[in-house]
Amino acid sequence: MMNNVTDRAAKAAAAAGADALFPVEVSLGEASTEGWERTPKLGTDAFAEQCRSLDRRPPLYRFAKRLFDLVFSACVIVVGFIPGLVLSLAIVADTKGSPIYSQARIGRGGRTFRIYKFRTMVVDSDDVEKYLDEAQLAEWRRERKVDNDPRITPLGRKLRRLSLDEVPNFLNVLKGDMSVIGPRAVSREEIGWFGDDAGTVLSVPAGITGLWQATQRNDATFESGERQRIELEYARNAGFAMDARCFVGTFGAMFGKRRSGR
Repeated sequence: MMNNVTDRAAKAAAAAGADALFPVEVSLGEASTEGWERTPKLGTDAFAEQCRSLDRRPPLYRFAKRLFDLVFSACVIVVGFIPGLVLSLAIVADTKGSPIYSQARIGRGGRTFRIYKFRTMVVDSDDVEKYLDEAQLAEWRRERKVDNDPRITPLGRKLRRLSLDEVPNFLNVLKGDMSVIGPRAVSREEIGWFGDDAGTVLSVPAGITGLWQATQRNDATFESGERQRIELEYARNAGFAMDARCFVGTFGAMFGKRRSGR
């Protein structure tokens, strides 16, 4: 029944010219094409312009933030270069695959980029039906995350618990794909959960950490709507005070009692 609803939503969205702006799973049959006709298609110049028009960040803040991103990321990469090489060898031994894993994400303005991470799963982790049961598949389709995911390797679980798997994200920051602090980088499927607010959350750069990671993290899901609320709160209130709140809160998420490693 759920798949039929999703299929109908996909066809309706495609007919409306917004095939990228719908969730992977639609809850309780509440799919609607309302608003899709007036939403510029993801990846177009019109959508990018809409995102720019929704960016309320002052020029001084944007300049200071980019400067911080460059200096902080460069320091992390220089300091972590040798430990990163050692860790890469351990990952190769643990997963029998490349130590760096990349995935497509949607960045500021709707632009697609490849996000880099240390590999934490088995090499064929994209074959989800091979490893996940029906309940886990349903959870994965909603959140792109699974509790007790059997695809995660023993070393990968430790890396996730300490958020070390995301250290290669600093390469994305240097490239300008991301910022150190911002909304979580989402996939093409996940952006559909934001509906008409997709342009708002994509009006600012995605971040390695942000308000979602520093507060409720995995307790706030797309299905409940809390994930969208938190990410939009950051996008609408981005500034020095918000970034400081996220930066400090991240350490509690990484090393405090709230760390989940999911």
